[in-house]
Amino acid sequence: MNSISISQEASVFRGLVLPEKGKIVGYAALIDVFKLKIPLPNRIALISDKNRQYQNENWRVLTPRHQPEENLYRHLVFAIKYEGINLLFFKKLFEAISMNQVLDLIQEEPTGQYARKIWFLYEFLTQKELEISNADTKIKFIKLLDTQIQYGIEHGKKSTRHRVINNLSGTYNFCPLIFKTPKLENYISLNLSDKKNVYLNSIHKDVLQRAFSFLLLKDSKASFTIEDENPGTNRALRWGKAIGQAGSKPLSKEELVRLQQIVIEDRRFTNMGFRTEGGFVGEHDRLSGDPIPDHISARHQDIDALITGLINTYNVLEESAFHAVLAAAIIAFGFVIIHPFTDGNGRIHRYLIHHILAKMRFTQQGIIFPVSASILDHIDDYRKVLEDFSHQIMEYIEWETSTENNVRVKNNTIDYYRYFDATPMAEFLFDCVDDTIKNIIPAEVRYLQKYDAFKNYLDNTFEMPDKMVANLVRFLEQNDGKLSKRARAKEFKLLKETEIDEIENHFRQILASDF
Repeated sequence: MNSISISQEASVFRGLVLPEKGKIVGYAALIDVFKLKIPLPNRIALISDKNRQYQNENWRVLTPRHQPEENLYRHLVFAIKYEGINLLFFKKLFEAISMNQVLDLIQEEPTGQYARKIWFLYEFLTQKELEISNADTKIKFIKLLDTQIQYGIEHGKKSTRHRVINNLSGTYNFCPLIFKTPKLENYISLNLSDKKNVYLNSIHKDVLQRAFSFLLLKDSKASFTIEDENPGTNRALRWGKAIGQAGSKPLSKEELVRLQQIVIEDRRFTNMGFRTEGGFVGEHDRLSGDPIPDHISARHQDIDALITGLINTYNVLEESAFHAVLAAAIIAFGFVIIHPFTDGNGRIHRYLIHHILAKMRFTQQGIIFPVSASILDHIDDYRKVLEDFSHQIMEYIEWETSTENNVRVKNNTIDYYRYFDATPMAEFLFDCVDDTIKNIIPAEVRYLQKYDAFKNYLDNTFEMPDKMVANLVRFLEQNDGKLSKRARAKEFKLLKETEIDEIENHFRQILASDF
């Protein structure tokens, strides 16, 4: 094991052009050497031939003095120290090497922090205990996750056996991790929830109530539109009512099934409840009917463990006061990646965002936070985040077409859905939360304030009933601020031409910029 050459010197590595001459080290090099069937890290470590140190979206470049010795232990130390904890990597590495090799790793520095982290990770990820005595009680506890690199829970559970504090943002059966990035750190420092509350408190309560009623329907319709569905108003209202209750019920398997029953009205063609067969997102070949998957869902036999883990992880995050938006990214995107139902996964995934933001008090319970409307406005970015994850794991999933023209997965894939990097999902969700607070909610409030000003003018001048005002505004909005000849001759035939001209002029002054 100590004689392995691990660092990779090349100008191109797995289809990626190196930003400068140097050696690939750490996780990426180890994945290559041990032929582990997992995606490369989103940011790859490179030891530059020059004395340069920087990082960007894809590369972490370090100087020659950071070069680890050419053995497994030193590359693992380097990876943990500079690249954080990669649970999927360690799970697959422990499957690729023997228990004796793991023991040798720990014996390199039996009391050292990195050896103890490797020891803890082995027993956590394999659920097996090594034949090693507990660490000396005089050894200082160390946190598993370096919170300068990754987000962990504030008060982790102490493992007296390893003298390690488990501050992972999850549990054995479900533990995506999020890396600290300038974007995420900036969003967190902005205290968006407090800024939202200050803004909402400045708006008249009546306007707010009406705004959120409209936004509830808008968000519900947006969630259907994202799925390329066009629901009727009644169906959208029904789902909107469920969204309005987000945060009021505990998250459980039964609650997820209840939500699916609300989403799927006509159940004749859908196998309700958790899947009992394979699943995928994509198309079927028009001639053969074979599946053409863009995303392959978790195996149906893994769903119970994954959803149990997801719910347990949510409870851990809620109890530890983890940041609500980060928690929502982990749980909601984890759910849609697992894809536990035959249908309804997307809308429930977005419901979970509402639920977690309300339950963890980022938003007020009962007040809709129309994040689906923002997702729809950023649909290309949303799809890219999901597709990037799916494409990363697709090459490691062995599958065949079932007799029902479904996907049947042939290898063990559960770890791809348990342990993934949720950083891109968290950044995207924060973008949408920020957009919702800065643009979507204020735009609806401004519209209603202007609508009220226009209505007051009509009330004072013509004493129109509310229904006629609503119809008038709708006609004007639909026809570039002008009443059509048909509307003038029918619905508004009692108005004089001079009065209509005056109304159109006031509409342009007050409301035209908002339709």
